[in-house]
Amino acid sequence: MPVPARIGNGDDPGNNLYWGAAYGVSSFFQKSTDWKLIAEVQKPKPEVLQRLVFQHASKDVRLVADAYRGREIRKCTNDFFAFAAGNNPESISVQAGARNLRLQIGGGADLIAYVGHDGLMDFSLASYPKRSDEKQRDLVILACASKNYFARPLRESGAYPLLWTTGLLAPEAYVLKAAIDGWVLNEKGESVRKRAAVAYNQYQKCGSNAALRLFSSGW
Repeated sequence: MPVPARIGNGDDPGNNLYWGAAYGVSSFFQKSTDWKLIAEVQKPKPEVLQRLVFQHASKDVRLVADAYRGREIRKCTNDFFAFAAGNNPESISVQAGARNLRLQIGGGADLIAYVGHDGLMDFSLASYPKRSDEKQRDLVILACASKNYFARPLRESGAYPLLWTTGLLAPEAYVLKAAIDGWVLNEKGESVRKRAAVAYNQYQKCGSNAALRLFSSGW
C-alpha cells in the first residue's frame, strides 16, 4: 500500500519506513536494551547507504544491518539469495572498545535476514544460486507473502527458512528482533514463529490468531 513520500524515500535512510522510522531496523535496535551499537559506516558499498553493527548485551552475537538504496531492490534481493546459498562471504573488521572484531557477513553469516518490500512481486531474477558449501544458515524473510514468493527459488540454497510470512503485513523491526531473540537462544522454528506473532500483535493489535497465521517456519 502507498506510504507518505517522506518515509517511502529509498535514498533517505534517516526517515525510511524500513530503517529510520520509529519501527525501522536502525531506530528500533538502537533503542533496544538488548543490543548496543558498536559501529556505523556510511556507504560501505555503492548500493548500501549505511551499515550498522550491533553487539548483543549478553551473548557473543553481532548483528550487521545494511540499508540498501530503494532503487537497488533487485540487487538487494539478488544478494540475499546469494548469501543464502553461501556465496559472496565477506570478512569485515570492527573496533568495539579495545577489541578488534573480525566478522563474517554475507554468505559467511549464520543468520541472514531480509526486511522490506517483496521485490519478487514485481520482478523475477535471471537465476537463483545453488548451495555452495555445507554450512548451516538460517533465514528470516520479513516481506509481504514471502513464503509464496521466496520458497521455490530458495529450495536449492541449502538454507533453512526460520521465519517467513504468509500474507500482507508491516515488515517492521520488532518482528525481526523477536525472531533474533529466539534464534540467539537456539529455539526451534515454532517457538520463533510464536515470538514473532506475539510481537506483531503487540504493535498491530490484530489478534493473536491472526498474527500467528501471518508467520510460518520451515518448509
